[in-house]
Amino acid sequence: MMNIKAFRLVSAIERELLMGDKDHINIECIECCGKNLYVGTNECFIYHFLLEENISPTGKVTFSATKQRHKYLGFKKPVNELKAASALNRLLVLCDNTIALVNMINLEPIPSGARIKGAVTFALNENPVSGDPFCVEVCIISVKRRTIQMFMVYEDRVQIVKEVSTPEQPFAVAVDGHFLCLALTTQYIILNYNTGTSQDLFPYCSEERQPIVKRIGRQEFLLAGPGGLGRVIVATSKGVYILVPLPLERQIQDLLASRRVDEALVLAKGARRNIPKEKFQVMYRRILQQAGFIQFAQLQFLEAKELFRSGQLDVRELISLYPFLLPTTSSFTRSHPPLHEYADLNQLTQGDQEKMTKCKRFLMSYLNEVRSTEVANGYKEDIDTALLKLYAETDHESLLDLLVTENSCLLTDSVAWLEKHKKYFALGLLYHYNGQDAAAVQLWVNIVNGEIHDSTRADLYEYIVDFLTYCLDQELVWKYAEWVLQKSEEVGVQIFTKRPLEEQQKDIFNPDDIINCLKRYPNSIIKYLEHLVVDRKVQKEEYHTHLAILYLEKVLQQKPSANGNCAELTETQAKLRNLLQKSDLYRVHCLIDKIQGTSLYMESAILHGKLEKHDRALHILVHELKDFSAAKDYCLWISQGKDPLYRQQLFHMLLSVYLKPGPSDCDLVLAAVDLLNQHATEFDAAQVLQLVPDTWSVQLLAPFLTRAMRESLHTKRMTQAALGLAKSENLLYKHDKIKLKGNPVRLSDRNLCQICESPFCEPVFVRYPNGGVVHTHCAAKKHTNPHSSSPGSRT
Repeated sequence: MMNIKAFRLVSAIERELLMGDKDHINIECIECCGKNLYVGTNECFIYHFLLEENISPTGKVTFSATKQRHKYLGFKKPVNELKAASALNRLLVLCDNTIALVNMINLEPIPSGARIKGAVTFALNENPVSGDPFCVEVCIISVKRRTIQMFMVYEDRVQIVKEVSTPEQPFAVAVDGHFLCLALTTQYIILNYNTGTSQDLFPYCSEERQPIVKRIGRQEFLLAGPGGLGRVIVATSKGVYILVPLPLERQIQDLLASRRVDEALVLAKGARRNIPKEKFQVMYRRILQQAGFIQFAQLQFLEAKELFRSGQLDVRELISLYPFLLPTTSSFTRSHPPLHEYADLNQLTQGDQEKMTKCKRFLMSYLNEVRSTEVANGYKEDIDTALLKLYAETDHESLLDLLVTENSCLLTDSVAWLEKHKKYFALGLLYHYNGQDAAAVQLWVNIVNGEIHDSTRADLYEYIVDFLTYCLDQELVWKYAEWVLQKSEEVGVQIFTKRPLEEQQKDIFNPDDIINCLKRYPNSIIKYLEHLVVDRKVQKEEYHTHLAILYLEKVLQQKPSANGNCAELTETQAKLRNLLQKSDLYRVHCLIDKIQGTSLYMESAILHGKLEKHDRALHILVHELKDFSAAKDYCLWISQGKDPLYRQQLFHMLLSVYLKPGPSDCDLVLAAVDLLNQHATEFDAAQVLQLVPDTWSVQLLAPFLTRAMRESLHTKRMTQAALGLAKSENLLYKHDKIKLKGNPVRLSDRNLCQICESPFCEPVFVRYPNGGVVHTHCAAKKHTNPHSSSPGSRT
């Protein structure tokens, strides 16, 4: 795995400024305070430099150091530590277990000679507890075994304030307030030197590394744990260097270049607190987009999709990888600097067709998901056109779904693409969506006619019929009416019979024009007239007559003896009879003339019945058709909705036909007996007894006589019951009337009308149920009772 550089090592001080040509001089410690850099050497010298940061035109950071002065401390021991106390203008120098105070500017010792002896190492308390601004608090590890000492250091004197024992010998210390962070022999601890309480942190191995303890913030310490520690300014024995951090974006780009997506994202998130919010959001979105393309190139589509979404990727960046998918009118140019290194999908997949297919499936899925989200804002045309091209190229089933719903496909690009891939049915849908219905229908007609090939829909003819049925363009419907009728009369006529209800109610298509168009198509015209008469129930004589004549002609042309098609004859004849029975609008005489001389006895009977020629109709049914059941049904049909006497007359008429004087026919006698016995209630028994021959036995008419007697008795008893109930109701009314008249009303000249408040001049008045009396003319005007909640209630 490739290492990512977070810092660049830049020399801070030229070697010659420190040691010239003396190789035996080594750097022991450094301290930086603002631009002031102090260096302690092994020969007990202190050097003071001023550091200046410079940035080249290319953005590269360099440093220059200017030597101010140096000072020899007078010992033959190295300078172990340097700490700057800028508030006191003092530099604390540890040399030979002694902490001396020198001036930060001229490096001269303070005149009082104040110093701290017996120190192994020391640390400044940057969160002092004394509150005195004219001193600093210093914590030292004493040469005494297991001892920590606290001092107050002023400009010219020092003062010990606390001594604390530790459980093991300390090697390094940092201080914050009352808290000491110590590196002992085997572990790190936190010690409160005010209360003496301690808290173990974690162990470390002193044989493997030198312990490091640094205060980095309020109540925060940085320790050299298992991972080591990075520094900003570092010194070797021969030089001083500054670790210049590489720009964060450079580090992230290096990680992305090595395909380490997760690490790049973690590093980017960690920078959130150090970058202004808006700048961070722009940077982080771009990193997410780059990471998405890295995952995409590795065919990690789920991860890529989430990164594209989170990074709010301009979806055209992705579409542009696929050759020819963006519309020709698109003004899109790729992001600069680029989000990826690929020219197109061919380069990315290196011609691998399986990979290319997977990438296309991913794009189809992704575009379908985002086309209805905010991601598509402003790019709907680019997305939908790309989807259409992908669907057409891969023969995807969603192509039709896209075109029959709201879409923004660019017409010019899409037409050429669909024609290229021979998706002519889909092209028709595209024309329709763009308001070019004529072009759509012509294209589909060409497919049905075999002029072009497209097997998308096996039922394309039926689809065209359905399309024209709901088409609002009358001219287009008339243009293709002949074509659809020639293909199939029964199906083609639906362009007129199944039009939307609201359109039919407005008669946008004139029925007479349609009938004129259908004259050459006998089956179609029958279907359309059935639609008008049966379905829409249009009450127009010419339509009813026309349909009846067409039925009649078809029945006469298709006799069983001619073609043997009995089932079709029966269906058509049933429709004819049904129309003749239920309709009252056709011209009866016209149809009777056409039926004359045919064997359509039932139809002839129905027509005579419409003319109220019931004797003739019954004669046809009985003597010519010899259908006694039909004769009985005729009586029931004709008398529907009429009074009982009318039905009784019809049944008597039928009985007379059966019993008409002449040559005796056994079948007629049996029919008469069955009629009487099965429909006894429809006859007047007294008249029947006068009609039947004297030779008939009582036993023959027993069922008729029995039911007639029962009906007579039932009628008598029901009449008596009704009479009794009427009398009872009348008695109740009389009782109520007497009650109302039971209380007398006394009228005198002192009584006043409750409406006009005038006296009564004659004993004529209106009395309300509450006892109030008014003039009759006042009551007639007001129609209300002034003291009753029931208006007009009076007696």
